[in-house]
Amino acid sequence: MSAVTEPAAPRAAVELLPRAMVAIAITSLAGVFAFLWPLFVSPDSALAHSGDAPLVFAAILVGVLAVVLAEVGEGGLDTKAVAMLGVLSAVGAALRPLGAGTAGLETVFFLLILAGRVFGPGFGFVLGATTLAASAMITAGVGPWLPFQMLAAAWVGLGAGLLPRARGRAEVLMLCGYGVLTGLLYGAALNFSFWPFTIQGEESLAFVAGAPVADNLTRFLAFTLATSLGWDLVRALTNAVLIAITGRPVLASLRRAARRASFAPR
Repeated sequence: MSAVTEPAAPRAAVELLPRAMVAIAITSLAGVFAFLWPLFVSPDSALAHSGDAPLVFAAILVGVLAVVLAEVGEGGLDTKAVAMLGVLSAVGAALRPLGAGTAGLETVFFLLILAGRVFGPGFGFVLGATTLAASAMITAGVGPWLPFQMLAAAWVGLGAGLLPRARGRAEVLMLCGYGVLTGLLYGAALNFSFWPFTIQGEESLAFVAGAPVADNLTRFLAFTLATSLGWDLVRALTNAVLIAITGRPVLASLRRAARRASFAPR
C-alpha cells in the first residue's frame, strides 16, 4: 500500500523577491519610527509642540506604503494574483462595516489572517493595506489615522504568512492564538498613534515630552488598561472565534483557489 502523503505546501500569490523584502523592511522601520518617535523627542523640540507632526508622519507613511506596494507588485503579482487581491480586499472591506469597531468588534482581521497564511507574507502585507484603504473609502473613514491602520493591518497579514508550518487542528489553533495576539497589538499600536497628542491633564495617563521612555511607556500602559483594554479583548476574542468557526473551510477554499490559479511557488 502506498503511504498517505500530506498535501503539498500552498503556493504563494506574491513571491517575495529580494527588492520587495528590502522595501517591506524599510517600510516597517519607517512605520515603527512613525509610531514611536514621540518617545525620543526632547521637550524643547519643535516637534514636541507641533500639532501638525502626526499629519506629517501620516503623509510620509502614505508615500512609503505606495512605494512598497509597487515594489512587491513588480514581477510578483500576475493578473490572477491581482484578481485574487482585489476580490479579498473587496470582501474584507465589505465585512468591516458589519462590526465597524463597535465595542471592539472587528470582523475583518480573520479573513486577512487566513489569506496571509495561505498566500504568503508578501500577499498578506499588501492585502492588509489595501483592505483597510478600501474599507475607509466605503465608510468615509479617511483621516490622518488611516495610514497607521493600513500599516498595522499590513503587519498582521505579513505575520500570518510567516507563521510556522502546521496542518489540521494544530494550524487552526495556532491561527486562533495569532488572532488573539494581533487583536491586542493592533489596538495598542493604534492607541499609540494618537495618545501622545490628545491625552492631556491626567498626569498618570498623559504623555510627557522628554520624560524617560520607561516612564512614558508606563503611562501608556495605564492609559490602555483604563480606556481600551475591553475593546481590544473583544477584538481578540472575535478574531479567535471567527477563525475557529471558519478556519478550516476558508483555508481549504483559498488553497484550492491557489492550486487552480497556479500561483508562483513559495
